[in-house]
Amino acid sequence: MLGTNGAGKTTTIRMLCCLLQPTSGEATVLGHDLVNGDNTNIKQVIGVSPQETAIAGHLTTKENLVLMGRVYGMGHNAAIKRAEQLMELMELEDRKEWTKRLSGGQQRRLSIAMALVSDPQVLFLDEPTLGLDPHARKSVWNYIERLKGEKTILLTTHYLEEADALSDHLAIMESGVVVAAGTSRELKQRIITDRVLRVTAENFPEAAIKQLIASGHRVDRVDHGLDIAAEKIDLYAVVDLLKTNKVELTGINLQEPTLDEVFLTVTGKTQCEPSPNTSSSK
Repeated sequence: MLGTNGAGKTTTIRMLCCLLQPTSGEATVLGHDLVNGDNTNIKQVIGVSPQETAIAGHLTTKENLVLMGRVYGMGHNAAIKRAEQLMELMELEDRKEWTKRLSGGQQRRLSIAMALVSDPQVLFLDEPTLGLDPHARKSVWNYIERLKGEKTILLTTHYLEEADALSDHLAIMESGVVVAAGTSRELKQRIITDRVLRVTAENFPEAAIKQLIASGHRVDRVDHGLDIAAEKIDLYAVVDLLKTNKVELTGINLQEPTLDEVFLTVTGKTQCEPSPNTSSSK
């Protein structure tokens, strides 16, 4: 789920997790009616890792997980066994210190592990890699990939490359409304109608640029080249036109549409990565 700050991503998750009562509309989680108060059954099938890393800093990794198991009603031995399973899954089995001394990436992996204690069918991850460095973010991606075949995961993110890498289905929200939905490939093909051809050369005469525009292309200058855009691009016709104008091409590449372009087209805004020093957005 994508959207700028204030689009409604976290609010949606809070409603689906029974933390916020919807004011109108309908929603079900695995067939359980959210609006009509089937909250107990919903809570039995979900797990949540919130934006804020909700761990007890003065407990160890294992103690945090055992505590969650006991909260879910597990016996002491069962809670220990489940904790050890999850520590192995998240590669945290060698962490014996207080969790406040773990790295940010390790804390996020523990937060996800805590959401998995009850073996939920649906897992909500609200910006699970917010504020992490690229290495730690990639590490968390790996664990999410492992879970995809076992759980339904609803993940919100501000990182478009994360959405592209992890998602099977995307929804873009704006002011509380889903304004576009589909796979990444479907959205790119449906929303970005123009194809972009990037050509590079030492020089492009103005006459060549004017002819491209006159033939229905949009032309933008980039470093050492041009981006030539149109709904349908005849590659050979463009190359012939440039050669006729004595342009010696050094490179040519048909650009694939990006999720950034989709997001900008749909919302009219760029997707900004929140500052690590900024409080969590809703």
